[in-house]
Amino acid sequence: MGSIRRQTIQSSILVYIGFFIGAINLYYYTRIGNGAFTPEQFGLTRIFFDFSQNMYAFGSLGIIPVIYKFYPYYKDNLEAHEIDLMTWALAVSFIGFLLVLLAGYWFQPFFVQHFSKGSKLIVDYYYWMFPFAMGMLLFSVMEGFCWALQKTVMSNFLKETGLRILTLIIVLLYYFRYISFDQFIHCFAFLYLAIFAIVAWVLYRSKKLHFPLKVSRVTKKFKLKMFSMQALIFGGTCIASLAATIDSFIIAKFQGLAVVAVFGVAQYAANLIQVPQRSIQSVSAGVLSRAWKDKNMPEIKRIYQRSCINLLLIALFLFGNIWLNIQPALEALNIQKTYESGLAVVFILGMVRIIDAGTGLNNIVIGTSTYWRFDFLSGVVLLAFRLPLTYYLIKNYGIIGSAFAELAAFALYNFIRFEFLRRKFGMQPFNQNNLKALVLGVLSFGLVALLMSQFSGWSGMIGRSLIFSSLMIIGVIKGNLTPDAAQMIAQFKSKWGIK
Repeated sequence: MGSIRRQTIQSSILVYIGFFIGAINLYYYTRIGNGAFTPEQFGLTRIFFDFSQNMYAFGSLGIIPVIYKFYPYYKDNLEAHEIDLMTWALAVSFIGFLLVLLAGYWFQPFFVQHFSKGSKLIVDYYYWMFPFAMGMLLFSVMEGFCWALQKTVMSNFLKETGLRILTLIIVLLYYFRYISFDQFIHCFAFLYLAIFAIVAWVLYRSKKLHFPLKVSRVTKKFKLKMFSMQALIFGGTCIASLAATIDSFIIAKFQGLAVVAVFGVAQYAANLIQVPQRSIQSVSAGVLSRAWKDKNMPEIKRIYQRSCINLLLIALFLFGNIWLNIQPALEALNIQKTYESGLAVVFILGMVRIIDAGTGLNNIVIGTSTYWRFDFLSGVVLLAFRLPLTYYLIKNYGIIGSAFAELAAFALYNFIRFEFLRRKFGMQPFNQNNLKALVLGVLSFGLVALLMSQFSGWSGMIGRSLIFSSLMIIGVIKGNLTPDAAQMIAQFKSKWGIK
């Protein structure tokens, strides 16, 4: 777990730097001022991401998990220059994206029909979403290869930080009126292609990336298993992508892009909680693939159990700090009043992130095992449950309905995965420390909210964060809630010669 912990910390630090830069972007997207974006313009950028995530899911044809699942077999049996996995992965993705382009052209009248009235900007810039989607797809293929190589720090940096730095540049160019909104979108459409080019160049220069055209013996041996996995994962990936992004399109249809922007800000605040989880997922994928190949069940169970308690503690820590300070922060930063209507959504989505984090790496554990078909089945359940619920609740209750739909769907989704691992492998990752963590988070939050309710402005936000963070850290250490805390303290003392 030490290697995973170290890379997770490194990746999380880089990702949070990215989120800090993203917060600057968000500030300029949402603040009051002469050069500010309208909520509709900001909402369009969120649609770009959600549209492209679906296009990438369909265009990848399920190849990305195949990369980090089967790479250990290539590495153990071939020289580096003989590994043809990336050759076929990029070829499959290119074919998939051509199919996506054809489908996009075919469905363009559908978008005109459903969005021309309340969300006209989607129609105006429809075709500019495709280069954005292509870049996301190609970068995701390279990211999967980085996961397999256990070189996750670079890919995480580019995805979470590099992308936001490039975005900040064009946001500032628009905000200070050096470019028009039309030019802004044209630049925005090529952001992912830029970071794809960077990661491909770095891997090629480090001699990690090869494109042999000869079919290797490993590909010949495992091609049927790889294709079988790819076919099922393709369905599961598309289902998961639709489930994760459908909210924005339904909101745009019924309430317009301005409300999509409000929902996007709420999602951004809630997604801060997910950063360590995303980091540990990328770091653990290659390690768990190797452990399954070696049938190292004790290691798999250990990683799964540690991930549950560690991610729960981090999620509680982050959510407490966010919810204690989010409303004063909106006021202090002079954010447009429109966005305050999303505060209740932040709270509910925060609960979703805590549930998802508290159930650990169940998706990666299943996805790297021989039972990866279950990914498809659980995804079908999620989509079948979430789509009608989301549609009904958004239509009748607005964005708060979307948040409740996500809460119900992900609670069910994670319960199914938990039960599968418990019944199939006897993996039950919870103990009394998980309950203690919840109690610690609730008590710390309640105490700070009570004592600091009269303090406002930046001093109040800093004071609440310091007190809440101190209570959580002291509680984790004194309560010995996770072995990783004691190990990190021991390493720190050893490094600095502290007895």
